[in-house]
Amino acid sequence: MDASFTPEQDEIRRTLRELLHSRCGPRELRAAVDTPAGHDPALWTALAEQLGLPGLALPEEYGGVGCTATELALACEETGRALAPSPLLATAVLAAPLIAALGTEAQRAALLPRLASGALTATLAVPGTALAAALALTGGNGGDWAGGGRAGGVQARQVEGGWRLYGQVDQVLDGHSAGLLLVAAHAGGFARSRTLLFLVPADAAGVVRVRQTALDATRPQGRVQLRDVAAELLGEGNGTDVLGALAGAGDAVAAVLACEAVGAADRALERTVEYVGQREQFGRAIGSFQAVKHRLADVYVAVQAARSAAYYAAWAATPPGGAGRVDMPLRRVGATSHNGPADNEQPGAAPPAERLALAQALEALRIASAEGIQLHGGIGFTWEHEAHLYFKRAAGDELLFGPVHRLRAHAADRARLFVTSEAREVAV
Repeated sequence: MDASFTPEQDEIRRTLRELLHSRCGPRELRAAVDTPAGHDPALWTALAEQLGLPGLALPEEYGGVGCTATELALACEETGRALAPSPLLATAVLAAPLIAALGTEAQRAALLPRLASGALTATLAVPGTALAAALALTGGNGGDWAGGGRAGGVQARQVEGGWRLYGQVDQVLDGHSAGLLLVAAHAGGFARSRTLLFLVPADAAGVVRVRQTALDATRPQGRVQLRDVAAELLGEGNGTDVLGALAGAGDAVAAVLACEAVGAADRALERTVEYVGQREQFGRAIGSFQAVKHRLADVYVAVQAARSAAYYAAWAATPPGGAGRVDMPLRRVGATSHNGPADNEQPGAAPPAERLALAQALEALRIASAEGIQLHGGIGFTWEHEAHLYFKRAAGDELLFGPVHRLRAHAADRARLFVTSEAREVAV
């Protein structure tokens, strides 16, 4: 097995780092997050037109580059280093793979080329704070997060000629600016409840969107209200395995987020090492003190361990056959029904590498950003310095996709690590 990067992968990383270095410095970053959209449209155009980033993992037949989730994850490591605010995560990681996997041929042909070119941005809207639950990152996604057939969440009702949606989603990544909403809604009431995905143009009648104040300003969020909105069902019909697709998409999402967090942690460590080599105390650089060296050595080990786990997760998230297949199942194991649990691996199955890598990467980012603030001393606590942005990214990602202990606990449950021998025999 050759674990080295290909020349194409190295070129993606190098080109993207150069572009972000010139177009997304600290001053540009602060200006971008203060805009109504929360990102720089000119930078997004450059990422799409020069690098084809939105379509990196989409098939060539739909205007994509035809690479795999591995290349997308490596690219997101570079965007994580710069904390680049862009619709990339919501569009290329959350929404586009679900449309490619579940959409009809007409839906794919109409939407994927526009998503790949960057002309259209999209996002996944799931009710409440249930994004991690919907993607089966921190537990089974049995469907209750979508409303459970009761009040709350987003409800769907079938009418003559289509579907109507009503409800509210409070935390939607780029929900205030995305051009297309991929909404998870509950249909069938309590007796015949099921979760379905719907396509809703952002400018549809009855859609009300407001940008929310988020802990991490580099990851903008919006509140979306759906007031009897006309929607198009994603896929062929009620037989679509939405919960299984969401859980399978969680594999790639976790791998991409892990690489992104590693990039941010690595940059936070770099900035701290640069500072302690310049800041002098008692006539010498504070980086020469043994205590500081030990603390930075611990951070370095944590970041490198997280990087190894993230790279393996990026490789594991790519299904056999690679990119260019839109008919591939998003779940490698454990296909489920609409309301069944999304985690039915056999006892003794290997822990999911992507979720464990995400947990390790988020932990490394939290450690690196916290130590960075401490070792920067007084300036590390000021609003004007960039150190707090990395710490907020660490905290914000744990709130959205974690926390770390739940990611690890769910991985342990799926692998049946703490099942007794008697219970294991009954399960078999």
